Amino acid sequence: MLNLFDAISIGIGAIVGAGIFVVVGIAIGYAGPAIVISMIIAAIVASFTAFSFAELGSAIPRQGGVYAFAYEIASPAAGFVVGYLWLFAQTVAGAAISLGFAGYFVAVFPSLSLKMVAVSIVLALTALNLVGIKQSAMVNNALVLTKIAIICLFIAIGIPRISLSNYSPFAPNGFVGILQGAGFIFFAFLGFGRIAMLGEEVRNPNRTLPRSILLSFATSAIIYVLVGLTATGLQDYRLLAQSSSPIADAAEVVGVPALVGVVSLGALIATVSVLLTTLLGLSRVSFAMARNGQIPKVVAKIHPRFGTPYVSILIMGMFMAILALVFDLRQTSAITSFSILSTHVVLNYCAMRFRKKMPGVKSFKAPLYPLIPLLGVVSCCVLLFSLPLEAWLVSSAVIVVLIFLLVIKRNIR
Repeated sequence: MLNLFDAISIGIGAIVGAGIFVVVGIAIGYAGPAIVISMIIAAIVASFTAFSFAELGSAIPRQGGVYAFAYEIASPAAGFVVGYLWLFAQTVAGAAISLGFAGYFVAVFPSLSLKMVAVSIVLALTALNLVGIKQSAMVNNALVLTKIAIICLFIAIGIPRISLSNYSPFAPNGFVGILQGAGFIFFAFLGFGRIAMLGEEVRNPNRTLPRSILLSFATSAIIYVLVGLTATGLQDYRLLAQSSSPIADAAEVVGVPALVGVVSLGALIATVSVLLTTLLGLSRVSFAMARNGQIPKVVAKIHPRFGTPYVSILIMGMFMAILALVFDLRQTSAITSFSILSTHVVLNYCAMRFRKKMPGVKSFKAPLYPLIPLLGVVSCCVLLFSLPLEAWLVSSAVIVVLIFLLVIKRNIR
């Protein structure tokens, strides 16, 4: 069973990854040096959902996270749509993470193809998941501590070398650009919900889950703001916006070649570990949905030798590889943010209903109820409107298909 430190480590490990190392460059393209404001806005929006996750996770400590909450509190039908939408979002996120890994890898080996590196890392980790991977808490903790140490090194060396002239113009695209940057950087905060999916594997979940969710989120938010402040202070925001390895490019200004290599290594470690846990998380939600009869049993079928849900892993892995080949980093990040924001709207709605529907259930009590989950619903909707058209088209099409399947599937329990 996982203790508090293990759970916090999993949360930070899932949050600190491709978002801060890669997607930050895209967000800077919209917000400029005001990316720090975008990060604060995204953190505030995510904090509302973090409180909702904390309350619901402590009350319903089951595999499946947001799917389990929607199934239990809203309805099985809502669980069906949210569960499949979450699977879709995480699969697209996997494609974005693989492209982030490829950006840093190609920066070291420029003769390689970015798309081929992205597809290769997805297939390699899919194969690793197929044969089974026993990630101990100790190994995960070591990876997380390594990532955090490298980021802290970048901040410590970079801040004294900041040039204030790089902060001008501070917000080149005004408040609209800041809001668009927040919509993209929200991608970077998606990992804190990963802890809620491990409800059945955490010691004393009623106490450990909410504490680990909120502590991992708060720690990551502080790190993000410091990284954004340092990166834009070191390098012209226009160059960072065009880079597939923005933090490494910012580190290059410091004039310490070893720091660039260390940052690139940190980015590779971060993206690989997050991609690996993304594939693992997909199998957990698939299992939860299959247990409720909302996904074909064959998808959650366990391999007789390796003991892994190999059909689910194969489907998700191949879909990730195709998406990485077809879309670019900006598109996959936008689609992921839109889809996850949509599931968070439902999550916060469930938090608003929870205390009335399950009045006797012991749980962590989020403050300012029901204001916090209501603000979560409203703020998530605002960020949805900041995302580009292709995110609306792709994600809305997926939601329409899911609703259509829901209508024709009469035997949903």
